[in-house]
Amino acid sequence: MAQRTDSLDLGRLGLTSGEARRFDLHIAVEPFSYGGQRYEVDPSLLPATLDLSRTVGSGWALRLRFAAQLRGPCMRCLEEATPGFKVDVREVDQQSGGDDQLSSPYVDDGELNLKSWARDALALALSAQITCRPDCRGLCGRCGVNLNEHPDHAHESEPDPRWAKLAELKFDE
Repeated sequence: MAQRTDSLDLGRLGLTSGEARRFDLHIAVEPFSYGGQRYEVDPSLLPATLDLSRTVGSGWALRLRFAAQLRGPCMRCLEEATPGFKVDVREVDQQSGGDDQLSSPYVDDGELNLKSWARDALALALSAQITCRPDCRGLCGRCGVNLNEHPDHAHESEPDPRWAKLAELKFDE
C-alpha cells in the first residue's frame, strides 16, 4: 500500500537556489459536502506529482498535479454520479521581507501542507453541478419521474392558478 503524505518539510530537503526536485506522493483527500450531499473522493489516497524548486533567496515555486473522481448523487436525477477532474495547480512562496510578499497559505514555517492544498485545489476544479452525465435531464418537477429513463414523459399542462383572474378580464371592442 502506498504511503500517505499530508505534509512535507521543505527545509529538510536541503535544496539550494535554482535546484528542483520531483516527488510522487499519495495524498488523502477528505469527502466533500456539496449542495447538501456527500461526495467521496476516489481513490481516497490520490497519487500526485509534486514539483518544487528553490527560488533565489528563500522562496519556493511549487506545482501539484493529480486526477480524482468524485462519487455521489447526481444533482439533477439523484442517480450515482462519478465525474472525473484533473488538477494542475501552482503556488509561490517567496518571503522577501517587504510589503510585496508572495506567500502561499499552504507553506507555514517551512512546512508544506499537501492535504489542505490538494483539497482546496480539487474544490476549485469542481463544476457548478455534479451530474451523472453532461446531458442529464433530471427529474420531472411534478411527479419525480427520471426524465433520462422516460424522455417522452409529459403532463398535460394546466394553467397556473396565479394567472386565473386574468381569464375573467373582459375587453370592450
